[in-house]
Amino acid sequence: MLWQHLEPQTIELGWDFYGPVLLFVLLVALAVPVWAAIGAAASLMLVWSGALPLSLVGEKLFSGIDAFALTAVPLFILTGDALVRTGLSRKFLDVAEALTQFAKGGFGSATVLVCGMFAAISGSDAAGAAAVGRMTIDRLVESGYPRPYACALVAAGACTGILIPPSIAYIIIGLVLGISASTLFLAAVIPGIAILVSILATNIIMNRLYGWEGGGNIGMSEYFSRLWVALKSGWYAFIVPVIIFYGIFSGRLTPTEAGATAVVVTIVMGFILGTMRFSDFPAMLVSSAKVNGVIIPIIAFSIPLAEALAIIGVPQGFVAVATGISDEPWVLIMMMVLVLIAAGCVMETTPNIVILAPILKPLADNIGMNEIQFCIMMITALGVGFITPPLGLNLFVVSGLTGESILKIAARAVPFVLFMLAVTLLIAYVPAISTTLLPEIYK
Repeated sequence: MLWQHLEPQTIELGWDFYGPVLLFVLLVALAVPVWAAIGAAASLMLVWSGALPLSLVGEKLFSGIDAFALTAVPLFILTGDALVRTGLSRKFLDVAEALTQFAKGGFGSATVLVCGMFAAISGSDAAGAAAVGRMTIDRLVESGYPRPYACALVAAGACTGILIPPSIAYIIIGLVLGISASTLFLAAVIPGIAILVSILATNIIMNRLYGWEGGGNIGMSEYFSRLWVALKSGWYAFIVPVIIFYGIFSGRLTPTEAGATAVVVTIVMGFILGTMRFSDFPAMLVSSAKVNGVIIPIIAFSIPLAEALAIIGVPQGFVAVATGISDEPWVLIMMMVLVLIAAGCVMETTPNIVILAPILKPLADNIGMNEIQFCIMMITALGVGFITPPLGLNLFVVSGLTGESILKIAARAVPFVLFMLAVTLLIAYVPAISTTLLPEIYK
């Protein structure tokens, strides 16, 4: 990685560390954009520590994002936006609803499933929360769910956006730690499904406790008849995720190539179906550019900060402090999980990955944790932060869609948080969950 050629100096941390940290916290509290706060903190740390000439910061900003793998990020974002504009996302909902019609609380389960389907294409949680929320929240309320709970259900389901491959988060952590994104995608399949199942189970339990949604009284012949109708009218929507998964996991396409292919196929299908016109392109491109414009600057400014942290010995210092508290692997793993969940509560995933991955990875190596398992654990723990205050990005998205109070939505999200935490701990302590599908060389 970019900082691996540097020789870290194990020194006692002083104001060259604490000063920039305080500056970052102050700027974030003042609502300064995260990328600007990170850039200011990195510059101050480099100047005070003398670790790297400030004149090189500009070069690092460009060299850090000059990576082919990052091209996949805007492509998956654009694919997700194209799915919404072509109406293909509604076909996912129709199929998901047909699949779950036999169960009590079927539409709630369908909402979670369609979040997972959308996640398997867009790789973005916020985009999934917005797209699925527009389609389902009003219908969930009509089905009997309280509006705050309906919002919490969508927010929780949308967390799978960064947990189910292809995920932008795995592309970024792969870039940071020098691990193939395709390998991480394969490793994330079982953990991502486990999180999805935990959200489904939570909704089923809550629905049975409160009796919000009825249904489920349907014969087998009628069930399969409705399912056939839904699949017949919407099977073509699944061409896009099949291309992405088959292309990446067969090794025929890189994530970037899979993203580009998915964009083209989605747009072509939109024109064939008559749901997309050339006049839709400007708005679609601007919308995707705005999302991408949030992610890329954060990555660019986080890299000089990560280098500065490495040079002044923060990763080594963290390992020393952690192992000084306990040398038991299970305790150290719990510490890492708690740090990641706390970080996910107050900061967006991208800066957390770029800053914390190089700090926590040495500790994971120190206790013999598989590096793939570490990456899956990290992204899953950070994913919980999307529905936990004070940041809770998905909470803000669904609140913006509905006007519902963020605090009310957060209160209803507590059961989902608890179930997701349980799965996160399983991933942290059971390596097989992350490595079962991997070739032997990665185990």
